[in-house]
Amino acid sequence: VPEDQADKLLLASWGLPKAVLEKYHSLGVVQMFEWQAECLMLGQVLEGRNLVYSAPTSAGKTLVAELLIMKRVLETRKKALLILPFVSVAKEKKCYLQ
Repeated sequence: VPEDQADKLLLASWGLPKAVLEKYHSLGVVQMFEWQAECLMLGQVLEGRNLVYSAPTSAGKTLVAELLIMKRVLETRKKALLILPFVSVAKEKKCYLQ
């Protein structure tokens, strides 16, 4: 992330509703890693273009997907489909995203 865009590491700079930010903050998530912000700033990914990215287990891939989904749902007022690999993760995200 270029120095002039360092604020993009903060979740608060992505235009998310206060309730969403408060939920992330309660979980200790206040800012992203540089690679996560870079994913969100690539091309036209925020306008719905495709994004393929890879990172090790527990690196924060889900946060990137959640932010992209939430921004698109809130901006377009359309539904989204989130596919998760395990029932336990799906249950966790269901409670978390409600």
